[in-house]
Amino acid sequence: MSSSSRTNSSRTIARRTLLHGAGVAMSLPWLEAMGPQNAWAEDAAPQGVAPSRMAFLYVPNGKHMADWTPKQEGENFDLPPILEPLAGVKNKLMVLSGLTADKARPHGDGGGDHARALSAFLTGSQAYKTDGTNIRAGLSVDQAAAARIGEQTRLSSLEIGCEHGAMAGNCDSGYSCVYSSTMSWRSATQPLPKEVNPKLVFERLFASAPDAGKARRDARRKSILDYVREDSKGLSLRLTPNDNRKLDEYFASVRDIELRIERAEKLPPIQTPDYTVPTGIPAEYETHIRLMCDLMVLAFQTDATRVMTFVLANEGSNKPYPFIEVPDGHHDLSHHGNEVAKQDKIRRINTFHTRQLAYLLEKLNAVQEGDGTLLDHSMIAYGSGIHDGNAHNHDDLPLLLAGGGCGTLKTGRHLRFAAETPVSNLWVSMLNRMEISQEKLGDSTGTLPNLNEA
Repeated sequence: MSSSSRTNSSRTIARRTLLHGAGVAMSLPWLEAMGPQNAWAEDAAPQGVAPSRMAFLYVPNGKHMADWTPKQEGENFDLPPILEPLAGVKNKLMVLSGLTADKARPHGDGGGDHARALSAFLTGSQAYKTDGTNIRAGLSVDQAAAARIGEQTRLSSLEIGCEHGAMAGNCDSGYSCVYSSTMSWRSATQPLPKEVNPKLVFERLFASAPDAGKARRDARRKSILDYVREDSKGLSLRLTPNDNRKLDEYFASVRDIELRIERAEKLPPIQTPDYTVPTGIPAEYETHIRLMCDLMVLAFQTDATRVMTFVLANEGSNKPYPFIEVPDGHHDLSHHGNEVAKQDKIRRINTFHTRQLAYLLEKLNAVQEGDGTLLDHSMIAYGSGIHDGNAHNHDDLPLLLAGGGCGTLKTGRHLRFAAETPVSNLWVSMLNRMEISQEKLGDSTGTLPNLNEA
């Protein structure tokens, strides 16, 4: 067993301890043996004190807002139909109304609302209209965080998704495909493509020598856990019974994901009407999303990274949803023209996506960490850069913020902000709660009030 930081005693384990095997390295979940509240590692977060994390989840084509927005404000609000799947974690989320992505608007550039919606969502910057290589947007909030705290973890950030997207070509009214498929930008000219294959995400989280390690694992058909088993034996002797139980549960969850990925690879593609199934795995969309959610939980639980983005589907996606009796394309339905039948189908798609968010939040909330849960020590933003797909407007965006932010957020509320308040003000507020001092991001004008008080 090795560690990147020294421990305080022979029985204390460093927060960034890794278990090693042939070509793999596994971080550990938070354990009691990682020290008391006042013990500090040299170049990491306080020993025994959970770090703060942030993740951003994006869904395309806006929402059916009549069934998204709570009628009441403050603490005593009822969940509208689309948000009902979140009932189990209602006390750990905020519904945020009134925020605007101004830089997703045309500002003289004509069509292309979908491309601008995703590219401006985390950057607060106007995308340069081009379908060539001279793309330009802005620094995204996740990468602003990664640049400041990324060196404290194995991965500075993790960018994932469930739908392939081209990094070139014209995808929306003269805008490069990169704009409608990429949410994370390291700089104004450097988009970060997302990984859509759960197996490759898993390898990235746990392989210390990807090429050689992957070849050996595939050749010998061994689990990653097989490689770290010997290293973990010496560790277990130093742990309390409670820590050993938590370690066993962690290993079990890792193995479960391995098995599910293996099963998913063997399943035949699903045949759906007028839709080419992506070549990535797994074939079922819900299985794909939930595997990615499980990997997000593992990434935060092991402190492999503290910053993630997850694009559930590309902006403007016309994916059909036959498994919830919606064989029509999502984008086509979003231009519903106020037809009740189409609005009902949009509501079903919106609710399906909310169920996936509920799955992630409940998984995070089930992981105990110190005096709280993984969700208590995280900030999970979820939403879209479009208000209503039929209107293509970018004000009063559908947005949720879940998690306690290590005690810096007062959840269980519906907050409404003044019209035209930049959504970038939310991102600056989140950065500040990561102990990152950032006065401005994109078109931000300050921070959001009342996030931690009634």
